[in-house]
Amino acid sequence: MSEDLAKLALRTVQKLGASYADVRYVAIEAESLHVKKGVPEEIRKGVTAGIGVRAIAKGAWGFAGTTVLKRASAVETAKKAFKVALASARAKKTDVKLSPALAKKAKYSTPLKKDPFKISIEEKLDALKSAERTAAAESTELIKTSSGFFRAHKERKLLLSSEGARIDQTIVWCGGGVSATAIRSADVQVRSYPASFRGNFNTGGYEFFESLDLAGHAREVAKEAIQLLSAEKCPSTTTTLLTAGDQLALQVHESCGHPTELDRALGTEADYAGTSFLTTDKLGSFRYGSPKINISADATAPGGLGTFAYDDEGVPAKNVPLIKEGVFVNYQSSRETAAFLNLSEGSSGGMRADSPLAMPIVRMTNINLLPGDWKADELIRDTQDGILMLTNKSWSIDDRRLNFQFGTEAAWLIKNGSKEKMIKQATYTGITHQFWGSCDAVSNDDWYMHGTPTCGKGVPPQVMYVGHGVPTARFRNVRVGIA
Repeated sequence: MSEDLAKLALRTVQKLGASYADVRYVAIEAESLHVKKGVPEEIRKGVTAGIGVRAIAKGAWGFAGTTVLKRASAVETAKKAFKVALASARAKKTDVKLSPALAKKAKYSTPLKKDPFKISIEEKLDALKSAERTAAAESTELIKTSSGFFRAHKERKLLLSSEGARIDQTIVWCGGGVSATAIRSADVQVRSYPASFRGNFNTGGYEFFESLDLAGHAREVAKEAIQLLSAEKCPSTTTTLLTAGDQLALQVHESCGHPTELDRALGTEADYAGTSFLTTDKLGSFRYGSPKINISADATAPGGLGTFAYDDEGVPAKNVPLIKEGVFVNYQSSRETAAFLNLSEGSSGGMRADSPLAMPIVRMTNINLLPGDWKADELIRDTQDGILMLTNKSWSIDDRRLNFQFGTEAAWLIKNGSKEKMIKQATYTGITHQFWGSCDAVSNDDWYMHGTPTCGKGVPPQVMYVGHGVPTARFRNVRVGIA
């Protein structure tokens, strides 16, 4: 039924005269669970299904989507997409051109052992309650709130195009986390595992959630939240900074992922969270960071939240270098933007939409900082005076992705090559290319894939799931402790 409707919509828009068209049938199943103070606060399940039609007519794009899965609606949606293209053509500046993409007939499913949607809600809630209870038991006086989280997502996407593509994909991801909040007087401190903002997520089955072992880490989470109540505040100074975990993942996301999106650089994504300082004249020559910095957009990385086989234009998943030995060498692009800039390698393969009602836009896949030649412990032993920060708490970055400030849940002073003591209210600030230029060491033994399912972009806004593989990195002469 779903494929019949997609074929009907494609035939309709082609008969109307579209020079190019594609149709996506999308069905999304989602589940979200939240346990707080031993009580399930959220048990939410939902299913969304529909078709989205893109068409080029008279050199301009048109798009329309529907969640009414009936023949009449499929025909009407195709007609609407064509009409929107004709209307857009009246205001176009240039004709849309697409870089080549070999039409494929393919099928792909996320590798997994346990389908998270076949695990009972009771089993999942029991796992969350166990973790939350363990955190809460650390101190009935100081731990005022503890929470456990689980989230799963299954997305079936069938893409048909006028070029002959037929790509059927099922993407599954899940994950979760645990957090504890300690309060004494007016001081409120939060510690989270494995990351802040409800945890970590990977493409894969329920086995990934089990591997997080939330209950096994919950006591340490609570202990550190309590420790922070007595910790000294982060000093205000210029020092050596070590970043790890989801904090470095977010740093990569905000100051490397978003600015390398070509639609931002071309000014077509200015309405939501700004543009990019990486103007097209910088491609291939701009010194983005030190020679230690190698960053790629890799949609093929196992377990990454931005891992798939084909994007929503039918372009195969790729591993695209963005920054090579500190030099900016490539953008994240679409077929259209790649053609506009005459990129020889074509689209980077990251066009995705968050629903059948949304038009695909350039999205991050897995934006990874590649491993260096240090071990994480060696980095600490080699640092005489510095601060190690991890687990993001806050962030701010300007609309061109240049000036930023980040804060973390926890940090440790490093003195004479060892972690001396925990400190709180840790922040650091910088300018993107200067900050990455100050990196003198990157580890290799603690490289780990972090996933965020809440990357916002676009007007109307779309929320996409992306990944970031990062190790630990060291940066010299960084300003810290700015409120």
